[in-house]
Amino acid sequence: MDNMDKSFIEVENVSFSYYSDEDGESKQNKVLKNVSLSIKKGEFTAILGHNGSGKSTLAKLLNAINLPDEGKVYIDGMDTADESRLFDIRKTVGMVFQNPDNQIIAAVVEEDVAFALENIGVEPSEIRRRVDEALKAVGMYEYREHAPHKLSGGQKQRVAIAGVLAMKPECIVLDEPTAMLDPIGRREIMKTIKELNSLGVTIVLITHYMDEAAQAKRVVVIDNGEIVLDDTPKGVFSQAKKIKDMGLDVPQVTELTHALYDCGVGLDLDIITEDECYNALFELLK
Repeated sequence: MDNMDKSFIEVENVSFSYYSDEDGESKQNKVLKNVSLSIKKGEFTAILGHNGSGKSTLAKLLNAINLPDEGKVYIDGMDTADESRLFDIRKTVGMVFQNPDNQIIAAVVEEDVAFALENIGVEPSEIRRRVDEALKAVGMYEYREHAPHKLSGGQKQRVAIAGVLAMKPECIVLDEPTAMLDPIGRREIMKTIKELNSLGVTIVLITHYMDEAAQAKRVVVIDNGEIVLDDTPKGVFSQAKKIKDMGLDVPQVTELTHALYDCGVGLDLDIITEDECYNALFELLK
């Protein structure tokens, strides 16, 4: 297989367990079971699942925070279990976590974004260029001299994303980046994510918000450590009953569409955005 045919991220038959001590006995909790997943360069993939489904564990496998018990994870051909490639893997796949306060460590925004670059010995002029570029990409350049603790939650998360972006990763994995944000902050982050993807950055978004997953190009649903759905957002959310049986919701617009359909209104069941719903209802009522 030549490089053109290879996926950028390859998860091959991966199983992963956490171990805990209970009454002096080691107890195994198998979180992922024989999971396989391929993600191409430039894709925007959302991974959905309820708490405990294994979605965050999978995220941490993608930049070698976790290593598989069984199976393999390859990032651009690099085996995450190969310690000699750890730096290259983490340079290729950047991670953004739920709480931006855990990722921001400096007292000034631009110093925080520069921190990792200074640690790996990047030239000062290149640091300046990359910091400015990253802050502009997430819409935070005008705040470069502000104190992070004075920013809103959404602004802090954009600074955290800029810190990862400055490392020039080809892929960013975001593990529930909007979970601690208000609706405005969530919208800001989703806008930033989509803009980065349009620039060619591969995006893997772990979320439990259905409206966020609906904005991806592909949705992967994990339930009890296994991939149960993998399709376009329309393909996934049109299976509303199956989604709900797993304890998940569907986008509110999809919920409305299905309720209207059940009442005899002739709507398509693959409507997932407000604009689609508006247009469909407008056509019906014309």
